[in-house]
Amino acid sequence: MIKKKNRGFTLIELLVVIAIIGILSSVVLTSLNSARKKARDARRQSDISQIALAMNMYYDDNDAKYYSAAAMPTKLDPTNGIYLNPVPADPGPNTYTWLDNTGDATAQSFCLYATLEMQTATDKYVAASQKGVGKALNTPTLASCW
Repeated sequence: MIKKKNRGFTLIELLVVIAIIGILSSVVLTSLNSARKKARDARRQSDISQIALAMNMYYDDNDAKYYSAAAMPTKLDPTNGIYLNPVPADPGPNTYTWLDNTGDATAQSFCLYATLEMQTATDKYVAASQKGVGKALNTPTLASCW
């Protein structure tokens, strides 16, 4: 009687293993993509808070006036000191939006916001203004920035 030695895997066994690895990798990649979006949103919130803090330091050092600009400043470094240089940029495909506050003669307001990637029914934007930092459902305006 001749004994046959099993020296490898059958084609079916290899295909089953490849299919299982494919399913597991797609699940992992999907969850990683969600984690990346959350991380970028956390970075946006941190950046917006950092810019708001720099604006408040500017306000304290410049006769109770906020930095006035028509477009998003690249740095906040007037003659009295360096507050933020450079101003952070959005980590994803979007950009931070700065609302023109040059029409405010007394420079008592500012507003900037970022669009969140992981939007909820109540939060689509993170915004900063003279009121502080918060989340908003509707697009912020200079008059009602969150």
